[in-house]
Formats: sequence, C-alpha cells, structure tokens
Amino acid sequence: MKLQLALDTLSLKQCLDLVEKVKDTVDIVEIGTPVLLEYGLWAVREMKGRFPDLEVLADAKIMDAGEYEASQCFEAGADYVTVLGVSHDTTISGVVSAARKYNRKVMVDMIDVHDLRQRTIEVDRLGVDVICVHTAFDLQSSGANPLAELEIILSVLENAKAGVAGGVKLSTLGAIARLKPSIIVVGGGITNQADPIQAAKTMKARMNHESA
Repeated sequence: MKLQLALDTLSLKQCLDLVEKVKDTVDIVEIGTPVLLEYGLWAVREMKGRFPDLEVLADAKIMDAGEYEASQCFEAGADYVTVLGVSHDTTISGVVSAARKYNRKVMVDMIDVHDLRQRTIEVDRLGVDVICVHTAFDLQSSGANPLAELEIILSVLENAKAGVAGGVKLSTLGAIARLKPSIIVVGGGITNQADPIQAAKTMKARMNHESA
C-alpha cells in the first residue's frame, strides 16, 4: 500500500521543501492540479529532478487529446498521469498508449462518475494501472468521504489496482486502509497539519499496521 502526498495549495518552493522532509515516508508525490496550473510541467521536472527515487504523479486530469497530453507529462518526468473516468474511452486508451510507450502508469480519476460500478468495469478493460475514487474538494465540507465508493470499485476490479483520494485524514485512514487499496492519497491531512512531517509518519505507520 503506497502513500501518495497530494501537493495542491503550496508554492513550488514549499512543495520541494516539504518533500525533502518526508521523502523517506511517502511513496508517490503528486503535483496537484492547482500547482500544475500555476507552474506548468516545470513543477514535474523540478520535483523529479530533485527526487529521482520517488515516483511523481502529474494530476493533469486529462479529458481530451489523451495520448498527446500524457506524452507531455511523461516527457517531463512523470511516473503517473491522471485521466478522468468521465472521458471518452478513446481518450483513456490514448493515455494508456502513451504510458506503454514511456513505460509509465495511468491513474483514472473517477471524480463525478455517476454509475461508478459500471464505469469501473468499462475502464478496467482499457488497460489502465490504477482506478481511483475521489471525493471532490467541494464536497468534503459536507462530510463526504470515499470509503463507500472504494468498496464499490474493489467489488468489480479484475485488472487495475485501486486508489482512494479526497478528504482522507487520520480519523478515516484506518477504515480505508483495512480495505487494502494499492494507493491512498492524502493532501490536507498532511500539508495542513501543524506538524506535517509527523502527520505523514503517523499515517504511514497506520497504513502499515492495517495492511499487516
């Protein structure tokens, strides 16, 4: 089970400084969509160049021009790229094609997919690596969490691995980790804490305990 650190609300310097402190605890560093919007793929290049031993995910949330946009991310050094589950199958297949060319990986973000069970079955046949449920940021204040959605995709997955993102915090981590998804994505649960380094260590320890 991998811990993915989502970097969304920090400056690039803050991102790099934080990863320097938690590089031995996290497994995947996510260059979040807001950071990509502000700094472009330069942020991916900087992160991968500074931390070549960590996996880097570009949260591009691709929805069109799949192969072309994914290729740009992979050329910048991304190990993973995200494509939206609501995208056309052809777009997702294009992202997969680029990933195979560069020997990298595809995470499908299932945010706002209405028939999650059926779409998971469909996407799982396209050769993607990870299918990730995602509670939208704008819904997290209502108390929504991705646990129930994770149970749905785990019940039908045959090929891809499962990921979970959106509002994951220490109080909900145990229940999620007990379902043993391959990737757990944590953003504010680490970056917004008074001691983000200790928060990351505590979360990783909880994940290891639950998966033992």
